[in-house]
Amino acid sequence: MNLPLIDESLAGRLIRAETEFYASRIRSIGERPGNPEGVEMRNFGNASAFYIKTMPWGLFNSVKGFTRDDAGLLDEIIHFYRERNRAFQLDIDPSAVDAKTLRLLAEKGLYHDGFQSVLYGVPSGEPPQLPASMTIRQIENEADFDHYAAIHCVGSGMDIRHKHHFFNNNIGLLHRPGWRLYLASWDGSPAAVAVMHISGSVASFTLAATAPQFRRRGLQTALLRWRMHEAHKAGCELVAAQADAGSSSQRNMERIGLRLAWTRAIWKPLQ
Repeated sequence: MNLPLIDESLAGRLIRAETEFYASRIRSIGERPGNPEGVEMRNFGNASAFYIKTMPWGLFNSVKGFTRDDAGLLDEIIHFYRERNRAFQLDIDPSAVDAKTLRLLAEKGLYHDGFQSVLYGVPSGEPPQLPASMTIRQIENEADFDHYAAIHCVGSGMDIRHKHHFFNNNIGLLHRPGWRLYLASWDGSPAAVAVMHISGSVASFTLAATAPQFRRRGLQTALLRWRMHEAHKAGCELVAAQADAGSSSQRNMERIGLRLAWTRAIWKPLQ
């Protein structure tokens, strides 16, 4: 299959797949007994707003799927976060807005804070060739998931003593419909992890992390190729991913065949 050209219809399809995996992930955190992290989700027209009380970072307090048709709901979105005394980030995708919408964002006290690359590609029918020192397998049990939590923790720059947070807030993805988690080992030692979510015919590459002592060994490139083939075996038509604009993650994705779909603008409130 040739890579289709991006138009408004295809862009909408990729955005919906991203919003679906994001909602599924946040919902899994909120489903913990008693909702200890304080998860809230709210829809405003096409836009989905996410809030996690104990996690102040923009990643967990964001609005996805916002379009020009939702401009009349912008005050409600701002109020949702202001009521909770929380800064947020608003994804602005070029196919979904116009100049009038951008002007409105500025008038409401939001500013353009940064960029994110949205990438897409077609799955690969060729199984990846791994070096002799490397193995990859799907995570199927809590013992392997414990390795996942540890690698996600230290790969994110956190001290290993915080591993329990990563375990508790991601264990809901294990065996959750649509989700697949992978563990890469180097000479038998757990070294890197990666995650994929399938929504319809789109496979999203949602997370990847490598333990610092195992970096620069090609583990993430191998995990990307592995997921490209897994998406093919699952019957997906497209793969998609997001990365900081111009980052090493984006370069890794482009090296294995993904292409830039568009550059997303990230907007935030001034106060």
